[in-house]
Amino acid sequence: MGTLTNKRILLGVTGGIAAYKSADTVRRLRDAGAEVRVVMTSSATEFITPLTLQAVSGHPVYRHLLDTDPGLTHAGAGAEASGMGHIELARWADAVLVAPASANFLARLAQGRADDLLSTVCLATEAPVAVAPAMNRQMWSNAATQANLAAIAKNGVRIFGPAEGSQACGETGPGRMLEPVELVTRVSELFATGGLDGLTVVVTAGPTWEAIDPVRGLTNRSSGRMGYAVAQAAAEAGAKVILVSGPTTLADPERVQTLRVTSAQEMHDAVHARVGAADIFIAVAAVADYRPARVADRKIKKDAEKLTLDLVRNPDILASVAALKPAPFTVGFAAETDDVERHARRKLEGKNLDLIAANRVGADLGFESEENSLLLIEREGVTPLPTQSKTQLARALIRHIAVKYHARHDAGVRQLRR
Repeated sequence: MGTLTNKRILLGVTGGIAAYKSADTVRRLRDAGAEVRVVMTSSATEFITPLTLQAVSGHPVYRHLLDTDPGLTHAGAGAEASGMGHIELARWADAVLVAPASANFLARLAQGRADDLLSTVCLATEAPVAVAPAMNRQMWSNAATQANLAAIAKNGVRIFGPAEGSQACGETGPGRMLEPVELVTRVSELFATGGLDGLTVVVTAGPTWEAIDPVRGLTNRSSGRMGYAVAQAAAEAGAKVILVSGPTTLADPERVQTLRVTSAQEMHDAVHARVGAADIFIAVAAVADYRPARVADRKIKKDAEKLTLDLVRNPDILASVAALKPAPFTVGFAAETDDVERHARRKLEGKNLDLIAANRVGADLGFESEENSLLLIEREGVTPLPTQSKTQLARALIRHIAVKYHARHDAGVRQLRR
């Protein structure tokens, strides 16, 4: 089972003899399920060729800060057209790993310098950054290096290693880069935040299908991607996750119990059979509001000029969960075509939710897209989450939910709603 499935890892390679291990690091990251892009410093190219890392990663290697190479479009379209590919790479990455990280690079990172592509990406990204130091034992123990390490650690950079052992210079001691297999393990741990440890989370995802006859039905354009990403992010945060999914073509997320349903009534029943034990409920599914009053047992023939369908309301899954006493921490989603905040806030207050995640949808927005943005609306304020991949957006949402859940819990949570 891949530990980094669907993760985007940006590997930075700096100048040092340990750069020869970079090809194996890329291979092992990919074997673990990650998509890998490589950024090399100019000195790194003295130890291993960009062509080698391009071959093992399957993507162009990035080297220049103001690179207008169209190859950067592989990391996402937009900023690279203005010679700002470093911003696009920074947005693309779920995590940045610099391995090997030379003493010189650690110093530049500690100083906040941005004079090459790799250092600029490290400054520009919101993703976790980790370094795997590799250098001579005397360089490692030097007071300046240790001060630089303390500075970057204070800024949130994770430090992987180094190991001890024989070195290329003939000396023995600390300074060896961790082996690629160990680095993969450490990178995978970046996504296991623990923010929801011990909690049970129920997530709904995808569309529902309301049958008209054995062939036709009422549905919507939801792909399920956002809901599946939320379920995966909750699992990464340590939760026991139950995903109740309408019809999608997506594979079941790892470490998640996935229940497949078709109609809104089936989703309602599946949710209520399990939500009693849940601490958090996140309703991402685009549930049909109405269903045909009667389902034809045979295919309806095209005989008349007009066909009238009588529709009846489906149960409101989100409102029914929020009305439970006690209710879990309840999060809704609102897809709106206009006046997003006003409509979403009305839904938040009308259904007595703890949080609602709203986004604008339309011809080219929201549905069937790899990216999205959200407006997180609570009674006390609004938090915007900018456009990014749905995977990254889901992690940001789960971090926000974890903070809010624990704040309520620590204040004597799971209060009975009026």
